[in-house]
Amino acid sequence: MNIMDFNVKKLAADAGTFLSRAVQFTEEKLGQAEKTELDAHLENLLSKAECTKLWTEKIMKQTEVLLQPNPNARIEEFVYEKLDRKAPSRMNNPELLGQYMIDAGNEFGPGTAYGNALIKCGETQKRIGAADRELIQTSAINFLTPLRNFIEGDYKTITKERKLLQNKRLDLDAAKTRLKKAKVAEARAAIWAEEVTKSEQEVRITQSEFDRQAEITRLLLEGISSTHAHHLRCLNDFVEAQMTYYAQCYQYMLDLQKQLGSFPSTFLSNNNQSSTTPVQSVSTPSVLASASASLPSVSNSVVTSGLSELKTSSGSRRARVLYDYDAANSSELSLLADEVITVYSIPGMDSDWLMGERGNQKGKVPITYLELLN
Repeated sequence: MNIMDFNVKKLAADAGTFLSRAVQFTEEKLGQAEKTELDAHLENLLSKAECTKLWTEKIMKQTEVLLQPNPNARIEEFVYEKLDRKAPSRMNNPELLGQYMIDAGNEFGPGTAYGNALIKCGETQKRIGAADRELIQTSAINFLTPLRNFIEGDYKTITKERKLLQNKRLDLDAAKTRLKKAKVAEARAAIWAEEVTKSEQEVRITQSEFDRQAEITRLLLEGISSTHAHHLRCLNDFVEAQMTYYAQCYQYMLDLQKQLGSFPSTFLSNNNQSSTTPVQSVSTPSVLASASASLPSVSNSVVTSGLSELKTSSGSRRARVLYDYDAANSSELSLLADEVITVYSIPGMDSDWLMGERGNQKGKVPITYLELLN
């Protein structure tokens, strides 16, 4: 037999097998043929694998959106990844904002109140941008890559073996159908007994192949539990990366807040003339938007004068809190808007702070958050 004859016979056999499976599958769908059911344990494993694949894909895609909200940037990164090339380095949003702030601050003049504040804010935004890059890189390595490896590796292998199992089941059921027909024909003396024997042998072979493939598939599916354990460790790594990122951002903003809050009450304005508007220390970003609406009816000059007198005296006064303040450390006292506390000065204290008391609690409070009461 030459190679051409062998290939022709193989193609014919494959075509026959494919046709047999197609007929069996169609008859099962029409309810005209019996179907061998998988055991309950294997069915549960298959369901667990499908569920794992579905949610892994959703979590992976949404994590990518979280880390890179720009869809165009995600597409670009995907293309470069497929081409096995490194994507060009570009500024992220915080870095770009930071650079704009720094450039604007230098344009307005680093010696002006606004220019100096812009430069400090810009530097902080660039630090946040660098922390964001680190979060993306760490999350990609420790979280997204293992999830993607499961989808593109382990689950593809499971899918391949499951398809083989489906084909083996169709072969088995087709053989059972032929055996059933052969026995009916034998009873009617339409065929010889050896045809029944041949069909019985075919059922035994296909049953053995089906059982072997079911065992292979089962072993692969039982590995899903190990996959869950591995993904749990990756999830912990992702959470730690987020914790590090948010802790860095909080510290950067806390440092920035203190820098802005330590500005002198009088700055040279952008036209180099004296300005009497103080730069206020803030505890949350929302206060920046609402500070102007929260100012007391007393003029700034009166408030500043009263506080200055208190700084030089040894007595104490009652003061109303203008807006909320979160203590940065244990030496400071948190404040709630509209509450009344006792304030006084102690020697050597920074000019922008007073000591505040509320019952048994005491700590430093920023002057710009207070309105002295008569």
